[in-house]
Amino acid sequence: QVQLVESGGGLVQPGGSLRLSCAASGFTLDSHVIGWFRQAPGKEREGVSCISANDGSTWYTDSVKGRFTISRDNAKNTVYLQMNSLKPEDTAVYYCRAISVLGDKDYWGKGTLVTVSS
Repeated sequence: QVQLVESGGGLVQPGGSLRLSCAASGFTLDSHVIGWFRQAPGKEREGVSCISANDGSTWYTDSVKGRFTISRDNAKNTVYLQMNSLKPEDTAVYYCRAISVLGDKDYWGKGTLVTVSS
């Protein structure tokens, strides 16, 4: 069964850190571009970060640059999002997405909730 499963969300105080994981089953992540998205209450889903399938190049939205780091461990078939210096405005459900390099496969996880609050 093909699926993406996010984990690692939770409640954290402002300035704290979390590491989200996106684990794949039923396919290998190394042939896919992986993206992290988030959707805050009452807002549209937005792209946060992505990592390429081949050279490991990365992209971050401006609001998380310098605070978030995306990485992949192909041996574990998992992609991570290390989130540091968290702010209340980072509160959202975080989703991972895998798109095959051929563009013929597109998978989404069900999301994990991150709440940044004192």
